[in-house]
Amino acid sequence: MKEKEKIINIAVIAHVDAGKSTLVDALLAQSHIFRDNEQVVDCVMDSDAIERERGITIYSKNCSIMYKDYKINIVDTPGHADFSSEVERIMKTVDTVILLVDSSEGPMPQTRFVLNKSLEQGLNPILFINKIDKKDARIDEVVDEVYELFMDLEANDDQLDFPILYGIARQGIAVREPSDADEVVIGEGAGKIKKSPKGYGDLNIEPLLETIVNHVEPFPDKREEPLQLQICSLAYDDYIGRLGIGRITRGTLKEAQQVAVCKEDGTISKNKINQVFVYRGLQRMPVAEAECGDIVVVSGISDISIGETICAPDHPEAMEMINIEEPTLSMNFMVNSSPFAGQSGKYVTSRHIRERLDKELEVNVGLVVEETDSTDSFKVSGRGELHLSILIENMRREGYELGVSKPEVIFKTGENGEKLEPVEEVVISVPDEYSGTVISKLNIRKGMMTQMMSEGNGYSRIEYLAPTRGLMGYRSEFINDTHGEGTMVRRFEGFEPYKGEIPQRVNGVAIAQEEGNCTPYAIFNIQERVQMFVEPGTHVYEGMIVGMNARNDDMVVNPCKAKRVSNMRAAGSDDTIKLTPPRVFSLEEALEFINDDELVEVTPDDIRLRKKYLNELERRRANR
Repeated sequence: MKEKEKIINIAVIAHVDAGKSTLVDALLAQSHIFRDNEQVVDCVMDSDAIERERGITIYSKNCSIMYKDYKINIVDTPGHADFSSEVERIMKTVDTVILLVDSSEGPMPQTRFVLNKSLEQGLNPILFINKIDKKDARIDEVVDEVYELFMDLEANDDQLDFPILYGIARQGIAVREPSDADEVVIGEGAGKIKKSPKGYGDLNIEPLLETIVNHVEPFPDKREEPLQLQICSLAYDDYIGRLGIGRITRGTLKEAQQVAVCKEDGTISKNKINQVFVYRGLQRMPVAEAECGDIVVVSGISDISIGETICAPDHPEAMEMINIEEPTLSMNFMVNSSPFAGQSGKYVTSRHIRERLDKELEVNVGLVVEETDSTDSFKVSGRGELHLSILIENMRREGYELGVSKPEVIFKTGENGEKLEPVEEVVISVPDEYSGTVISKLNIRKGMMTQMMSEGNGYSRIEYLAPTRGLMGYRSEFINDTHGEGTMVRRFEGFEPYKGEIPQRVNGVAIAQEEGNCTPYAIFNIQERVQMFVEPGTHVYEGMIVGMNARNDDMVVNPCKAKRVSNMRAAGSDDTIKLTPPRVFSLEEALEFINDDELVEVTPDDIRLRKKYLNELERRRANR
């Protein structure tokens, strides 16, 4: 029997923006998987269009590199709490994790979450302090903070004895001591390395690869044992259908092999594997046979689901099911019923929306879709606003039109019958002069401060526990209150007893009276009392929201009113009108802004705000 390939699986885990995808780039470049003449994009693993635009990782992805005689499978994980269901499952397939921490920010809320998941799995992490060339780097303090975090999470002695590396992922540098990065002047801004076409310089990420190889034992040889493989992730291919991704924990897997699948409900079904793929570099390659320890992609089982175990037919032995955390937020997706419905979208019926949501459920396990009383509406629940808004944004780009209601938190009932609601940990870094405003706003929203300290350089770090209900709609207010200089990071903490009433948006809205094109003359007269959301020439309809009222009641306006022309008044004197630029909403901002009696109309070309009842008479009836 030929010698078993040495396989080590690693996951790169960290808080948002710590440099996970950039570090994976450097590892791939070091292993020469790119051709010399190949155009390489930054964050090559973030292949989704939305991931590229927003600079975040949404879906965990796999790749592999060869180092000496080791095959190292790398999993790039998301950093946002909304995609935490991805992180939890990945931990089952890896031998160790590289914990990335920013040299000035230190451990953040999400660092705690991802580290806790890896310690629970019994993994021994490797610490990588990234961005050591930052001006405000505080390397020694950050290492101490990480030690404290490990102790808080009750790490065992082996886990506490973690190796530490320092580096600059963007330039492909890893060193064992900060002083070894002599080419880079630490604390003096990003010192570039010479001979660097793409910022990678003379790539030297080798100390990290050496540490991985020395720190982790390759997967043991269990090829003689019966097959066992747990599915931890799903993918979908238009040609070969549903794909299951997971690690072979024992045995070998061949293409066209007969297998038993241990289902979630305890039943066992007989199936046949069509193809088996493994990762080589960034490519998914078909193979005739894969060995234990490797991460594989299998096709041919159309109803495979996360947590199910593929076994040898004569040895069906299920592994423990993967526990996926429950959704915390829901909103209704409904057929677009506005007067402009069907003008720009291809898919507008409830059947189209239902089919698209079913397709999403194939791969997005953090999502729950339920029927409602109306055949035109579906209740969709997810892990947070970002989780759901990414789905809406994808649907919009694919040509779907839909109306979306205000996000609502999902309440639970406690053991003693009390009402529980989701609570989040909020970490805020803000200039000292704005900290009073932020504290008073969070107190009104039923938040409770857990810590406040000075970061030096005129900034304060404030930590809160606040109900998700209170944080909805707060981000844009926070940006205004801190003049864009504050940063706010949120993470789901758990369920706590109901916190009582929380005040909603205090301002009313301006509602269009009729359909037509907005005129400069009308907008000029309205904008004295209203912050406008539309500009001249925008096509509006009755019931559409065109601005925010300075007062707390709704107001019906006519933004299409034209200037009357007489022999004393010329139409041309409108040139002197000065209009304030309108406020433009992103999808998340629109979802945060609306009230219970309002909807966001999402189409491929536009995001509009509207009232549920477009006619003023119907609105009055509903309010009664």
